[in-house]
Amino acid sequence: MHKSFLLTLMVLFIVQHQPLAQIKRPNIIYILTDDLGYGDVKVYNKQGKINTPNIDKLAKQGMRFTDAHSPSGVCTPTRYSIMTGRYPWRSQRPVGVLNGFSRPLMENDRATVASLLKENGYNTAVVGKWHLGLGWVPKREYAHLLGNKRYGIDAEMNPDHVDLAAPMTVSPKTNGFDYSYVLPASLDMQPYCYVENGKLVEPLTSFTPGKKPDTGYAGAFWRPGLMSPSFDFFDVLPGFTRKANQFIQLQTNQKPFFLYLPMPAPHTPWMPITGFVGTSGAGEYGDYVQQVDASVGEIMRTLDSMGLSNSTMVVFTSDNGPYWRDDYVSKFQHKSAGPWRGMKGDAFEGGHRVPFIVRWPGTIKAGSTTPATTTLANLMATVAEILGIAEEKYRTEDSYSILSVLKGKSAIVEDQPAVVHSSSIGYFAIRKGNWKLIEGLGSGGFTVPKQFKAKPGEPLGQLYNLAKDPHEDNNLYAKFPEKALELTNMLNQIRNAQSKTIAVQIK
Repeated sequence: MHKSFLLTLMVLFIVQHQPLAQIKRPNIIYILTDDLGYGDVKVYNKQGKINTPNIDKLAKQGMRFTDAHSPSGVCTPTRYSIMTGRYPWRSQRPVGVLNGFSRPLMENDRATVASLLKENGYNTAVVGKWHLGLGWVPKREYAHLLGNKRYGIDAEMNPDHVDLAAPMTVSPKTNGFDYSYVLPASLDMQPYCYVENGKLVEPLTSFTPGKKPDTGYAGAFWRPGLMSPSFDFFDVLPGFTRKANQFIQLQTNQKPFFLYLPMPAPHTPWMPITGFVGTSGAGEYGDYVQQVDASVGEIMRTLDSMGLSNSTMVVFTSDNGPYWRDDYVSKFQHKSAGPWRGMKGDAFEGGHRVPFIVRWPGTIKAGSTTPATTTLANLMATVAEILGIAEEKYRTEDSYSILSVLKGKSAIVEDQPAVVHSSSIGYFAIRKGNWKLIEGLGSGGFTVPKQFKAKPGEPLGQLYNLAKDPHEDNNLYAKFPEKALELTNMLNQIRNAQSKTIAVQIK
């Protein structure tokens, strides 16, 4: 037999039988900021009063999306979608956010992005704000309360009923993460502590009376509750940045890695550390955003120092729009939501249109911009396509791959029938092309009025043509009833879809 033919056979055998870990695939870092607005990033808002040189650099090195959306206007639901590839209203809790002592939202057998990657040879880690519930263990005398209305998914556990010394029955490890170092919920919610691999890092033996400034749910605000003795609000963001860098530095290039980095900022409490105070033109909030930007820069420098930048796909985005009221806009002349109407929680664009940047050297053209409409639920399908995974359990109802967009081969997310959003009080909005329908009147979220009933003869919902009316000022519901009906029917079909196959058919 010819030597060259034998050599070819040997090479093919080695490639086909080499361990999965040795096949080169991109490392993935997913940076999720908390309550960061579209207009808080300088590259999205040249007139903004906040400087974000590190995030801007990511955009110059990768692709910037101008029409990306969180599936919800608030924290927990969006995080569910990112992890599962399903819209949040398909979960056990269709509306609202969890608290620090809430039960786990994701089912133990639910496929996640982390489990997909772990099963395909990745080291997986989450460092940051979890906010998807944990398996706190009740004391023996209260164990019977689990699973009923007292301690179901809609009711936070009473801390006095929790055995705080017991390892948690459910943690990020249950959902596919090899390593986890997390804050249970938002930085303004008890318990104020860190949970590492399902165990408290330090006992909850202290208590904080909380802090509520005159500005309301802004500024250095946090609620009263249990706290670990050494917990320092100022060090949470720096601490997570250190932990994330430590995880990256431990990687040996033998296996690719996935780092999910859900930052706790710039969500309240707005508490920038020394060196950032007074550095922006948007008060303590703007200063805090600039600290977030610096943390992003630290992560990128670690990748550079280890020679990992070219083999790593970095995603940067936000879980929803900003908490930035009209009086803040007037005071600082800074539009945190950019040109969009509304803020966090809303069905209006300001509630869910978010910055979205992806850097992947060699695959994504540097400095590119795309108008493709996408949602954060699309991570699952994108990762599956990158790895060539076609298992049915990863073909979730609402996730569509954006890989062709990232490669510059398409200006749309292929097969995606429409994009659906849900507000903090459960308003649904659907987007198809330039048209957007909101079921209900009012913002559906934090902007006043959040909800009101139509008077006789008035439209029951809202319809906007975003190409002509990006600020959603001119309600066309009554003028174009056929379009309103078309989008309503499509929304109902998507809500009722039990599989992606059904969802795709409704295009």
